[in-house]
Amino acid sequence: MAKVELKTPVVEEISKVIKDAQSAVLVDYRGLTVEQDTALRKQLREAGISYKVYKNTMMNFAFKGTDFEALAPYLEGPSALAVSTTDATAPARELAKFAKTADKLEIKAGVVEGNVYDAKGMAAISQIPSREELLSRLLGSMQSPITNFARVMKQLAEKGGASGSEADAPAQEAAPAAEEAPAAE
Repeated sequence: MAKVELKTPVVEEISKVIKDAQSAVLVDYRGLTVEQDTALRKQLREAGISYKVYKNTMMNFAFKGTDFEALAPYLEGPSALAVSTTDATAPARELAKFAKTADKLEIKAGVVEGNVYDAKGMAAISQIPSREELLSRLLGSMQSPITNFARVMKQLAEKGGASGSEADAPAQEAAPAAEEAPAAE
């Protein structure tokens, strides 16, 4: 087999991985132990992130003509690619979380929703909470005023309920007198 025939499936695989990707992050994994690498792969897999080591030239061919083409200058040294199709900030967040325990892991750059970021930019993106967490915060902030309003209305009803029964008492006394009046005729 010719070398081109051997490389084509790898380039196609990378192209498939990045085709529907919301984000992709390049990392330098030099210096990680086998245990650390295994733990990293497990953590990323559980978060729904595709992570694989590819040759830089293969990634360069696959990136041509895509949003990820801007990563070409960062393809130096050993590179691994972390890709997410569901959560744009997940790869940066998970890699940054893991890098706290494994200082050898270095984020090179990434593309998030078509925008290219260097290592500093990816560090900032890693601070963004997940979509689910942001939605729960939003719903919590929306629900809080409604809950407070309901609590105040309940307290008013409880206070008004005691005084409301006293106000109803004269009306109840007047009702029997009105019933007796027609009988007197």
